[in-house]
Amino acid sequence: MEQFSGVITGASLFVIIYISQWACIKGEYYFTKKFWIVFLITGITGIAISLFAQNIIISSISSIFGFVSLWGIGETIQQEKRVKKGWFPKRKKN
Repeated sequence: MEQFSGVITGASLFVIIYISQWACIKGEYYFTKKFWIVFLITGITGIAISLFAQNIIISSISSIFGFVSLWGIGETIQQEKRVKKGWFPKRKKN
């Protein structure tokens, strides 16, 4: 398993970034830029888990998840600006 730890971590990074990007777009669409709070909570949680995890793969993946989530805070705020520029659709109010 140790010989695959880099591949597992790299593949996880790819998936985490994809899901984070999707969450940023959908979160801003449905909840406005206030969705950044979710990224803050998940980021802190991911980093905390990485500090206490005994397994290096779990620690690496949760750390990556935490820091990508913290990066998502800025991306969510930027997403609002992208919507205003017309690059992404704006949610219609009911």
